[in-house]
Amino acid sequence: MSGTVIVGTGQAGFQIAASLRQGGYASPITMVGDEEALPYGRPALSKAYLLGKTDAVGLELRPAAFFADNAVTLRRGERVMEIRPDRRETRLSSGATLPYDHLVLATGSRNRPLPVPGADLAGVHQLRTLADADVLKLAISQIRRVVVVGAGFIGLEFAAVCAARGLAVTVLEGAPRALARSVSPVMAEALEATHRAAGVVFAFGAAVRAIVGEGGRVTAVETADGQSHPADLVLVGIGVLPNQELAAEAGLPVSNGIDVDATLVTADPAISAVGDCARHPSPHAHEGRVRIESVQGAVDGARCVAARLNGQPVAHGTVPWFWSDQGAYKLQIAGLAAPFDRAVIRGDAASGAFSVFCFRDGRLVGVESLNRPGDHMVARRLLDGPASLTPDQAGDPGVDLKALAGSPRSRA
Repeated sequence: MSGTVIVGTGQAGFQIAASLRQGGYASPITMVGDEEALPYGRPALSKAYLLGKTDAVGLELRPAAFFADNAVTLRRGERVMEIRPDRRETRLSSGATLPYDHLVLATGSRNRPLPVPGADLAGVHQLRTLADADVLKLAISQIRRVVVVGAGFIGLEFAAVCAARGLAVTVLEGAPRALARSVSPVMAEALEATHRAAGVVFAFGAAVRAIVGEGGRVTAVETADGQSHPADLVLVGIGVLPNQELAAEAGLPVSNGIDVDATLVTADPAISAVGDCARHPSPHAHEGRVRIESVQGAVDGARCVAARLNGQPVAHGTVPWFWSDQGAYKLQIAGLAAPFDRAVIRGDAASGAFSVFCFRDGRLVGVESLNRPGDHMVARRLLDGPASLTPDQAGDPGVDLKALAGSPRSRA
């Protein structure tokens, strides 16, 4: 019996294997990944790991014994080069072929490259893997000036780490504000203020024209307005691209991700896709389909796939949620707010602890909470349940949102 082959050893790939065994799956499970490390969590790479608050062992999702005890075969340092759907087999970089009864694509995503001269200079980095983080951890201990290209989550998290270490940090962003595609203007403004208070310098509307260097090493970043920003190190964080090429080459439909149905099956019933690489239907997405880059999306999607393979199919429709730790500030987001037409603040934005309730056509579609974990938990229940919340209620501190949302158990 061939069993299930999982392409990818990240959060989604690991969770599929774990949930399959938890659900009683008895057939072979093989995970294939191109990194040598045991499956590990990525969120801490841009925060606690760089600050030395955790080590590589602390990142591991489970120790090696877990995989042996659960009869999960790990093929580390291997890459799937080709899928042969007609034969139900994969070809590996080692030259071996690996047959499957069911194939799960948990291939994740990769960093979007910066297409400018000098992007290949020494000292220009990206952050995606443990190996990337190891290089950066050493590098930031030996330099003074950092330029971050991109004011997204990774860029701001890295900026906070560097500022905490006393480095001079400049963040360049082509958009007119930070997190332009991710949060409301009021939340972006609040987060930007916290970074400025820590010494971070921002330049918005700053399109990078080139990265310049001497002797093959970066010395500055030039922007289209003619400014030159000195740098001993540059981190590029301008988004990611889904790893969908394997699927496309196998003839599966892709469109900014591998297209799957509500149970995360591709056009081939013997192949599923999950995590950052999958684009799936969602009742919470404005356009009906979405590709979600989050730990929660990977975990919930993996559980959905495992349940189907264990004979209990369910639709993948959970409320998306996300988080980002930036220095002493924790941002938590529930739902998919964009686009929204009204934002209501609950709490005091000036205090650094408040929430933004986002509405579209009078309906709550997303909540951003800064250092307000209680609001975040309530928001997830409100978005997942039948209770309705009006903009007036959201802005009224006298309204008990917890009572309105009900208990988690009552939603089961």
